[in-house]
Amino acid sequence: MANQLDELNPEIREEGLDTNVIVKKLPAEVGIGSKIFEILLWVCAIIPGVIFLFKKIHAQKHFDQLQQRIQRNASQIDNYLEQRVIVLQNCARLLDKAIDLDKSTFENIAKYRAGYKEDSDVARNELSGQVDRISRSVNVAMESYPNLQAHREIADAMQQNMYLQREITAARELYNDTVNEWNKDIFAWPTKKIVAAKNGYTTRIPFAASQEIKEKARGVFF
Repeated sequence: MANQLDELNPEIREEGLDTNVIVKKLPAEVGIGSKIFEILLWVCAIIPGVIFLFKKIHAQKHFDQLQQRIQRNASQIDNYLEQRVIVLQNCARLLDKAIDLDKSTFENIAKYRAGYKEDSDVARNELSGQVDRISRSVNVAMESYPNLQAHREIADAMQQNMYLQREITAARELYNDTVNEWNKDIFAWPTKKIVAAKNGYTTRIPFAASQEIKEKARGVFF
């Protein structure tokens, strides 16, 4: 059988390849075959049916715990985002520039901390992009006035901003790892997929870099 991936004869894309996260939730679904499988377990013998029932209870417990982990990881990102917005707001005041911090940004943060869940994983990505744009505005203001960078309070604020951005990145990775586990498990047939389909579970959207960050990454730094 030929190699599916042949490193000696690769398909080369001279223009490169830019990838993006697809914002689409896939439902966990099972067909008639899964229903027949469950019925046969009970018809053929009681013991296999009972064992499978306990496996489904264990799978439900696994999903319940996994959802709590996702919530905790998402809350950690929200906390860091809120701190970063406050730091950037203080820095903007120190710069005494009219940098408009969108009121909806703070409203969205308040919604998430209060347990707002409507498309929360998608909306949280959008909120993170807004914070990135605020950070860019502050950096542009500082570039216009290089002498302000020597101001200790401003320098401390920007140092905190950089620290919080690193913490957000680390929290995002933890969140994405948990989301990846969820997305994998809801399709693990038979037990987990049957439980996921019964509860109407769908895949979750992982965090992705904002357009602002992608554009900056393509820039010339030296």
